[in-house]
Amino acid sequence: PKAKRAIQICLVGGMSHLDSFDYKPALNRLHGKSLKTKEKPDIFFGRVGLLRKSDWPFKKRGESGLWMSDMFPNIAKHADDLTIIRSLVTESANHTPALFFANSGFEFNGFPSVGSWLSYGLGNETDSLPTYVVLPDGRGGPNGGASNWTSGFLPAQHQGVVFQNGEKPVRDLFPAHKTSRGAEADLRQFLKSINKKHAEKVGGGSLLQARLRSYELAARMQLSVPEVSDISRETKATQDLYGIHDRRVSDCARRCLLGRRLLERGVRFVQIFSGGPIAGSPRASWDAHENVRQNHGAEALKIDQPVAALLADLKQRGMLDDTLVLFTTEFGRTPFAQSAANQVGPGRDHNRYGFSVWLAGGGLKSGIAYGKTDEVGWKAVENPMSWHDFHATVLHLLGLDHKRLTFYHNGIQRRLTNVHGEVAKAIIS
Repeated sequence: PKAKRAIQICLVGGMSHLDSFDYKPALNRLHGKSLKTKEKPDIFFGRVGLLRKSDWPFKKRGESGLWMSDMFPNIAKHADDLTIIRSLVTESANHTPALFFANSGFEFNGFPSVGSWLSYGLGNETDSLPTYVVLPDGRGGPNGGASNWTSGFLPAQHQGVVFQNGEKPVRDLFPAHKTSRGAEADLRQFLKSINKKHAEKVGGGSLLQARLRSYELAARMQLSVPEVSDISRETKATQDLYGIHDRRVSDCARRCLLGRRLLERGVRFVQIFSGGPIAGSPRASWDAHENVRQNHGAEALKIDQPVAALLADLKQRGMLDDTLVLFTTEFGRTPFAQSAANQVGPGRDHNRYGFSVWLAGGGLKSGIAYGKTDEVGWKAVENPMSWHDFHATVLHLLGLDHKRLTFYHNGIQRRLTNVHGEVAKAIIS
């Protein structure tokens, strides 16, 4: 495999493929007309309005000529580095199970996430930082919370470790009161001897061993975390590239730059969430029921420059060749408005039948689009790809066979892809 590590930008709430990466000129012609189908769509609010065109103009980008909209003007400059999947499908039109499905391959909580499976399958390249780090949106965690980065039934050391914004990114890493170095060393030695006696008495066990290893890692992280999280060590040019000092994008900028620094230091998988709680007004996510233009315009502004900077930074450092970048969302949006059947409203409902994500980095054919939705972008009609297929492909790009990466649990050899999944060999170089 060319890829050794991965970083995922996970959009919470459901990004509209029709306004970003899946150009459907037929919607301009059919704007205001009814969807021609006898099928009752599985959507969230159940109101099928009239077809509506995109809120952003599309253009061919780069030498590859990939169609992308003006919603992501900076990411669009990297079209020749992207592998766009335009035919992803999922099994739920509801946020929490759909997000679970995207992260673990199951629509229920309690199953290991992709990052946990990668930690279990590949291990880490450093003993001073976690294998799997999660960087939530500064406005709050996603629906489902920590269930999105759980290790499930895998050993506990494979769960995602959350880094927060601020001077103390890891909660409770440092003691509340300073102690002398000698006293701290004596305390750790004392704890080590007690833990050893306890392990001998109860016979160890994976949970106990994982807990002991986590405390050992925490001690090492007291040195590594302050260093890796200090982005002031980056040049002004790099900070400006990401938009660190622009309050409109600074939250995502800091997390994207921190993500690159973590990857450099041996972290295997970094997960960056865009969008927090679904509920509330205005929404803090990509859930554009009321107004796509307003919602997606605001959310895209927060991440467009930082994500484009991440691609540029990885590339100029020679890291994109062996780093996999994933840009995903739980589902897409409908080609018809979410309103009464005789109106063209400004919002779109959830669409699980066909939507877009993209990948970049080691082992991929770049500057291509894979799969296709119908003329209005409702359903995948060419090379439909399930999350199981997507996960199988990601594992393959990192050198893992999804059918052989298993863990015995409750009488079943469990795997990320359940009993499904086909590698999309057409997108692999």
